[in-house]
Amino acid sequence: MARRRGWGGSPPENDEEASRRIVAAAVELIGRTGAEISIADVAESLGVIRQTVYRYFPSADALMRASAIASVDGFLDRLTAQVRGLTDPVEAMTEGIVFTLTEVRRTPHLGILLAANYSNADPAGITSAEAQAFGMTMIERFDVDWRSYGYDDESLPELVEYLLRTMQSFFISPGNPPRDEAALRRYLRRWMGSAIIAQATVH
Repeated sequence: MARRRGWGGSPPENDEEASRRIVAAAVELIGRTGAEISIADVAESLGVIRQTVYRYFPSADALMRASAIASVDGFLDRLTAQVRGLTDPVEAMTEGIVFTLTEVRRTPHLGILLAANYSNADPAGITSAEAQAFGMTMIERFDVDWRSYGYDDESLPELVEYLLRTMQSFFISPGNPPRDEAALRRYLRRWMGSAIIAQATVH
């Protein structure tokens, strides 16, 4: 541990606690500022030197990924509340995408799990096992009977990939000017909705 005054006057007892406190500080900073942060920002908030943070997280990407994972449960709880009672798959998916895009603007580290590295876009990230698992967890929170709309164990993961690719496109290029929420809902219902409903006839 760093032998200097820091950690709020209460140094961590072990590496696990140190890592946990660094992640908590990053999550708190992002939640408070709604902006991207650096290793230096986190170190300053803890009263330690940057090398102390680098000991546990070799890059800002690594720290932001850990922060995103730590924030997932809270995000999913908020998503669940937002889509509760929506049994129509088009309405549920539309609301889920609009809500997620809004949340990522407020808490940018969540976008790492969906589409990109913290520091730069990584188009291949959208098809990673991590992103797919996160997407599956998202739609499993919906009150939609997917099987009644023709989705099975093969097609549901493909729907998740479609969901992630759709959100990635808005992360990378939100539009000029970006659509407001009402316009985005209309756009998604019109173009994404027909694709979702089409699954019921593909058998």
